[in-house]
Amino acid sequence: MKTIDDFNFSGKKALIRVDFNVPLNPEFEVTDTNRIEAAKPTILKVLEDGGSAVLMSHLGRPNGKVVADMSLKHICNAVSDIIGVQVKFAEDCVGEKAVKAVEELEDGEVLLLENLRFHAEEEQGDAQFAESLSHLGDIYVNDAFGTAHRAHASTTIVAQYFPGKKCFGYLMAREIESIDKVMRTGEKPVTAILGGAKVSSKITIIENILDKVDHLIIGGGMTYTFIKAQGGRVGSSICEDDKMSLALDILEKAKAKGVAVHLPVDVLAADNFQDDANTKIVPVNEIPDGWQGLDAGPKTLQDFEKVILASKTILWNGPVGVFEMPNFAKGTIAVGHMIEDATDKGAFSLVGGGDSVAAVKQFGFEEKVSYVSTGGGAMLESLEGRVLPGIAAIMKG
Repeated sequence: MKTIDDFNFSGKKALIRVDFNVPLNPEFEVTDTNRIEAAKPTILKVLEDGGSAVLMSHLGRPNGKVVADMSLKHICNAVSDIIGVQVKFAEDCVGEKAVKAVEELEDGEVLLLENLRFHAEEEQGDAQFAESLSHLGDIYVNDAFGTAHRAHASTTIVAQYFPGKKCFGYLMAREIESIDKVMRTGEKPVTAILGGAKVSSKITIIENILDKVDHLIIGGGMTYTFIKAQGGRVGSSICEDDKMSLALDILEKAKAKGVAVHLPVDVLAADNFQDDANTKIVPVNEIPDGWQGLDAGPKTLQDFEKVILASKTILWNGPVGVFEMPNFAKGTIAVGHMIEDATDKGAFSLVGGGDSVAAVKQFGFEEKVSYVSTGGGAMLESLEGRVLPGIAAIMKG
């Protein structure tokens, strides 16, 4: 795996694919700078070597049209503040304006190209567009894990124009290594905690990780499909009736592979889907009609804690309750603390995928786990066992 450390950028222009698809408020101020901060070490490495950095990214979904509100010029000041270097801006990402801006770029300087998705060819993976991009740098660096699952011009196709001169940035390298620790090289016992609402959205992940894990903890809304499939009463809880046979099949496969599956034994049930609903703790398989399970119960959390604290490698993908409502966030917070404790004891912990990342950030666990993935869709596809096009393009050498 070639990383940025395999190159010296002295006198070179690094064409870096970053993921600066950041949220903006109505005043066009960046409200979450995490993605920019994540790219900083890679950019600084190029500058410290004595090279210059040409940054390319998308922002939003302009669908191949120029949309003023989605111009990357809005984030130039934020990038400058975070990197500590005044970032220059090119009014296009290909063509005369881009070429001229790159030609004028001196060592130690940073240039941000305009939104790639102002050109429909970006998402189409157009080879001619990718070739035009390739003229803007001497070495191609992919540091945009969040888009690595897309075979777009800037994330995948452009790499073919840099034979022997392409590599992963620090962020991409860490993402790949972290997933590899869970899926291949992790110290046993390996535990996967899968939450979220639906079994259907996690089927391929579950099937792919059964060969890699020793323990599978299932929480959140998909609990109730498993419980009902085994004859339990789940009241008004979310349940995919058409996936019950699949749930039983998963349990059978896990048993055959020697994977211990841990389902909730009790839940915090509510009489409606509101934070101020009436609540009570009930056995997970005896939820009364009109009531729905919205969080893990105390006995369940005790069971989960024993497994998590004994683990050496932990993957957390999905909350174990409706954490967006304070009264039903306690289970997810408790699991966060368990993973924090296990990490303190030397376990490797990876958090990835939409809601679990949101929960980790909301409850302050970001610095208390080993790694929080920056790529939702890319992370999930990696866990499903797919080879991401953006990664494969660099690996080809």
